[in-house]
Formats: sequence, C-alpha cells, structure tokens
Amino acid sequence: MEYMSQEGYDKLVAELRQLETVDLPAVREAIAEARDKGDLSENFEYHAAKREQGRLLGRIRFKQRVLENARVIDMSRLGTDCVQLLSKVEMTNLKTNSRMTYTIVNPHEADLREGKISIKSPIAQALLNKKAGDTVEVRVPAGLIKLRIESIQL
Repeated sequence: MEYMSQEGYDKLVAELRQLETVDLPAVREAIAEARDKGDLSENFEYHAAKREQGRLLGRIRFKQRVLENARVIDMSRLGTDCVQLLSKVEMTNLKTNSRMTYTIVNPHEADLREGKISIKSPIAQALLNKKAGDTVEVRVPAGLIKLRIESIQL
C-alpha cells in the first residue's frame, strides 16, 4: 500500500492521463507512418517507435499499479507532535549551522528542488517519530551528520 498526499495522487493521475491520451497515440501514429515507408527490417524509424511504445506501455503499467495501491492520507488526522509522512520539518545541521526545511513524502512524490524527500531516504528514516528539539545522527553518503529538529508542521 502506498500512502500519499492528495496533490501527489492527482499528479500521478494527470501523468497517467497524459501518457494514455497524448503520448501513446502519438507513438502509434509514428509506428503507422514508419510502417508505410516500406521494408520494416531496415526501417530505423519503425524500430525506434516500437521501442518507445514499449517504454511508454511499461510506464503506464507502473503508474497504474501505483495508483491501484495508493491511499490518500487525510491531512486533518495528522498531528505535529512528531515527524511522520507529510510532515514539513525544519532542521539545523549542527556541523555547518545551516537550516533546511524538507517535507517527507511518498517516494513517488519526492522532488528535492521542491524540498520533498522520500520517506525511504536516510534523513527521513532518522527523523521519523522524533519530536521538535531532538537531535539525530544520520549516515549519508558524505559521512555522518547531526541534525536538530527545530519545528514540525503540516
């Protein structure tokens, strides 16, 4: 079961709709055009379009499976007493004294540019169930970092 925000669920539905209604028909049209050009054994456009069709069908099946198992979390039932899925956590790196804010989300919603990290990431795993004021040590590829949780919001 995949727990996610309403925003993440809606985004996945929109991506799936785009793949099914725009991208896949365009690839099928490209296959038809390439097929009309003659000998398929030496037709690069045909083989490239068929590969693209296979890739798209795989992405469609993957997104369908994710949506089948998706459960939207009711934000009104979440609290801010400890870090959990969909918590927005402000923390301080104790070594560099720099502040950062991340929202902990489902892996399918993770986007570092938007400040969203996967619940399966080492930082999120270390923060789970901790409270504001707690200090955690996280082993990341760059080494060991110490973070202090400043605040937890939704």
